[in-house]
Amino acid sequence: MAITADLEHLSFRHGPLVFTAKAMGEGPVVICLHGFPDNAGSFRHQLPALAEAGFRAISVTLRGYECASIPENDDYSVEAIASDIYAVIDQLDQGPVHLVGHDWGAAIAYNAAAAAPHHFKSLTTMAVPHAGRFARDGLRIPRQLKLSWYMGFFNLPWISDWVVRRRDYAFIRNLWCKWSPGWSPAPAVMESVIDTLSQPGVLPATLGYYRAALSLSALLASADDAHYPVPVPTLALSGERDGCIASDVFERLTVASDYPEGMRFHRIAEAGHFLHQEQPQAVNSLLIDWLTAIDDDCQGETLTGDGD
Repeated sequence: MAITADLEHLSFRHGPLVFTAKAMGEGPVVICLHGFPDNAGSFRHQLPALAEAGFRAISVTLRGYECASIPENDDYSVEAIASDIYAVIDQLDQGPVHLVGHDWGAAIAYNAAAAAPHHFKSLTTMAVPHAGRFARDGLRIPRQLKLSWYMGFFNLPWISDWVVRRRDYAFIRNLWCKWSPGWSPAPAVMESVIDTLSQPGVLPATLGYYRAALSLSALLASADDAHYPVPVPTLALSGERDGCIASDVFERLTVASDYPEGMRFHRIAEAGHFLHQEQPQAVNSLLIDWLTAIDDDCQGETLTGDGD
């Protein structure tokens, strides 16, 4: 299923920063956050399916992925990016909302839901486990550390930027192949990603996420800081063939006590890191069932409260 003519183009502000978004449908709001190396088109299969199911789905372009959202202070911490999402929610004035994140979008979503749970009905994360646990514990697993070599490489300014740009972004094309083995995106999808990264200032901005995550202050975070609770009902999805974050590592780092409002973990067959693009029907079915159940529960609580 592809995006149709019903697609809306929106924009949001957070201080001097401007973020564009793609939207479809009417109903309870579902905000979708893409990852790296990707863009808001990442959810092209989810937006129409969510709209058809009675939701208003909005895919937001993250900080730094377009010229108008590159901050002067180069702040790409998850806390700063989470604050952008709060600004979007405030401007929508339809909260609380459902939040869906893939890759870096998932890392931001965990942080946003943990810090301001009142903004969110539910959380759905794809391809990345609890961000604090991954940073603290996941990178101590030898197999995962080997898979995550690129994180250290991206912390070599200028050198990594130059390597990534070489040969028409061959590095990025290779990442997609390694992270989702046996699957290739349509040429137009990859060209859209390359066009995004080719905008002035965007590539160093997107690599800035990794540089902020591996900063000295982040590395010195205490175990208590890293193992923060996420008090929002959470659905976690992992592709069984993920070559970026191994699915068994994802499951190992999914600890029930981190999710006081409940957690469900599902492994998607025949899918790698870009699971929502590789197996959209399977992902959409789980996602829509999850969101519908959450909204039904919320409606039931509202009716019970009114009756009291």
